Amino acid sequence: MALISFAYYGGPDQIMTVTSGLASVLGVLLIFWNKVTALFFRIMKLFRPSAHPSASGKNQKSDLTETSDL
Repeated sequence: MALISFAYYGGPDQIMTVTSGLASVLGVLLIFWNKVTALFFRIMKLFRPSAHPSASGKNQKSDLTETSDL
């Protein structure tokens, strides 16, 4: 039984490698955060229907003023 539980041991050499990899992925995400969020919202826009569909696109200015909920 002791031999099996010894196989699950994670020493500092394994743990530091994993945390270093996670920190580098997080660092890259933080550097390009603006691009990552823009891509995310662009993908979400493809799957979500428009709130105010306009067939010809002529009323875009009035659509923008109507959606202002400040």
